[in-house]
Amino acid sequence: MVTLSALRPAPKTPSTPPRGTKIQTSRGYRVFQVVNALILTGVVVVTLYPFVNIVAQSFSSESAITAGHVNVVPHGLNLTTYKKVMSDSAFWTDYRNTVVYTVTATAISMVLTTCYAYVLSKRHLKGRKALIGIALFTMFFNGGLIPNYVLISDLGLRNSIWSIVLPNAISVFNLLVMKAFFESLPDELEEAAMVDGLSTYGILGRIVLPLSKAVLATMVLFYAVSFWNSWFSAFLYMDRSDLFPVTVYLRNLIAGATGGADQGTASDTALQIGANIQAVTIVLTVVPILTVYPFIQRYFVSGVMLGAVKG
Repeated sequence: MVTLSALRPAPKTPSTPPRGTKIQTSRGYRVFQVVNALILTGVVVVTLYPFVNIVAQSFSSESAITAGHVNVVPHGLNLTTYKKVMSDSAFWTDYRNTVVYTVTATAISMVLTTCYAYVLSKRHLKGRKALIGIALFTMFFNGGLIPNYVLISDLGLRNSIWSIVLPNAISVFNLLVMKAFFESLPDELEEAAMVDGLSTYGILGRIVLPLSKAVLATMVLFYAVSFWNSWFSAFLYMDRSDLFPVTVYLRNLIAGATGGADQGTASDTALQIGANIQAVTIVLTVVPILTVYPFIQRYFVSGVMLGAVKG
């Protein structure tokens, strides 16, 4: 005879241990944690060492650098190059130019890339494949150095900020990443916004962009670093030294110091500058980006990964 107690379900065993109970990890997992920590520490050391070495060289003497005695600690403290560079008014003029070029170019690039990517993310758009094909074609083929120089000259863009901004206004790689991110957003959000009466620009400005902070921050970083480090466009299209970015200034300083040293006509100061000018150059150009990066680092990885979910 079956009793009622036999029909009752057995009490479920709790899937999680009660509070205060310490979870015992296996020996294999502890070994994995130690090995993982050692590997990541090694990666950090290998990554940081070149930059620390460059900073040490920028403060070291010419003889210590030539003898190879500089690793992570400066030898023979030297501030000659820093004083030479930072006491020059042209340096600060070119630094200001770099800031203006980077901010202006990044803003224009973000507007154009965002609009283009948002359009390409709409599968119902007529001619969408042709627009994607045009973008991809420019990713692999270009007119070449001389045709580009002739085009910029004929358009009257030489010796102006536009010779730097416009030719590099859209990066196809950034465009495709942003397009993939927009495609990953739910269509229901835009449909609901359309029902509420928002226009296309309203949907983009009030719905899509607020949800795209991660990828937008990532693209800002990509464009800003690219324009900040760019020197060849200014070197090619600009003749006036008061319009040079700081990268061209430092490039000319390197050429002048090393050229004089090679010819045997350089003074002790020029030799000292030539010994660590590359290190000083790297430090002065990298520091501004390093100060900006921590503010958008939290968006960086998520922006790239979200943009790569859907292609």
